[in-house]
Amino acid sequence: MVALTGLVIITLVQAWQVFARYILNNSPGWTEPVSVFFMGMTVMMAAAVGVREGTHFSFSNILDAMPAGIQALVRRLLLALTLGVALLLAYWGMTLALDNWDVSMAGAPIPAGIRYVPFAIGASIMALFAAERLVARQKN
Repeated sequence: MVALTGLVIITLVQAWQVFARYILNNSPGWTEPVSVFFMGMTVMMAAAVGVREGTHFSFSNILDAMPAGIQALVRRLLLALTLGVALLLAYWGMTLALDNWDVSMAGAPIPAGIRYVPFAIGASIMALFAAERLVARQKN
């Protein structure tokens, strides 16, 4: 739902950009930073859903050809790798957000660091979902 909301907001913001530029002849500077923020949020939320559903970072054709025992081991390794990458992305996303928080974004009176917040949030959610799936696989 968050990803869908992000797409709707991007569409509305870009529609306003086109209207303001070509009809009003007064192009607003805030539309690009807002669109970039919501694009990042949309992509990261959709990626988190993909991790939760087991469709993101998936190599099902290769895995399906493997014997069951190896398949289970490889699936656990892939989940652990997904968890590690998500944790790194969350850490560095938050680091970049904090490092750029005092810098003003060109075209909008908001901190430049805000563009990295979706990556930190989305990656944290991905890490939680990957950890949840990894624990569930360990129980089976």
